[in-house]
Formats: sequence, structure tokens, C-alpha cells
Amino acid sequence: MTLKEFKQIYDKLYVSLCLFSNEYVHDLDLSKDIVQDVFIKVWEKQVPYICENTIRSFLYTSVKNKSLDHLKSKRVKITDALSDKEVEIVDNDSVFLKEVAIAEISSHIDKAIDTLPKKCAVILRLSISEHTNVEIAEKLNVSIDTVKYYKKIGYEKLRPLLKNYHLLFLFIKLFGFKF
Repeated sequence: MTLKEFKQIYDKLYVSLCLFSNEYVHDLDLSKDIVQDVFIKVWEKQVPYICENTIRSFLYTSVKNKSLDHLKSKRVKITDALSDKEVEIVDNDSVFLKEVAIAEISSHIDKAIDTLPKKCAVILRLSISEHTNVEIAEKLNVSIDTVKYYKKIGYEKLRPLLKNYHLLFLFIKLFGFKF
């Protein structure tokens, strides 16, 4: 892996990997350390860059395993800290799958929104962040009708761009995953 490829992967995945690790360890600083350690090992061992999906899967799996290792070592040190049920929940792959699915769909949505006109993109990002039309209008100093108009235009333009991901959206919605 070249330095340029490494930097691109690091810049693209660092934040989502930290949040992913935090789902396990519930400590953002520790999550950052875990992700840093994984990236250091990837660089030191010169993990080959085959394609983005392969390295992404490798990184998520490595961060998951390192997070679980931390929890297991913590459990040995503090036996009462986690119940057996909590450890079973943490070991469950559904957390991993959920985070990977959310990261993937978020990436596709971000790329699609980046293609929209600036005003549309800003309004849709605020809307996705669960801001109401009124809040968006106040924040951007525009009318509510303007917010509704740009949201309508934005969603119309996004529909064809995201049509291939409708099953993933459905999966996420059915299982109650939130962005």
C-alpha cells in the first residue's frame, strides 16, 4: 500500500471506525487509540491494498477484534464490570453488521448529496440530522416554503442516484437502525 492510498483510506474511514469502536468500548478516547493502533499495524505490516472494499472490511474486522480484546481483558481485570449477557451482546456480530451497513449507506448518501446544488445539499444534510423545517428555515434565514422546495428538489435528484441502494435502505429501516 502506498502512502497516498494509506492516507486516503485513513482520511475516509478514521471517524467512522472510531465511532464503530465506541459502540463496543463506550469510551471515545479509547476508541481513537484502538483505531490508531489498527492503522499503525496496517502500515507496519504493509497490508496489501487490493481494493477499497477489501481494506474497509479488513479494518472494520480488525477494529472490532481489538475492541473485543480490550473488553475481554477489562473483564478479566474487573470481573463484575460486565455480566455474561453483556459480553454475549458485545460478541454478537449484529453490532458489527449494523455499523458496516450504516457506514456504507452513509457514504453513498454523502456522495449523492455532494452532487446536489449547495443550498439543496445544506438543507438535506440538516433534514437528515433530524432538524425540523422550522429549525432549518431559522438557521438558514429562509422561509419554510423555501426549505420545503429545496428538500423536494433534493429528494427528486437523489432518487435516481440512490435507486440501487433501496434494499439496503429497507434493511436498515426494518431493523430500526439510525444514522
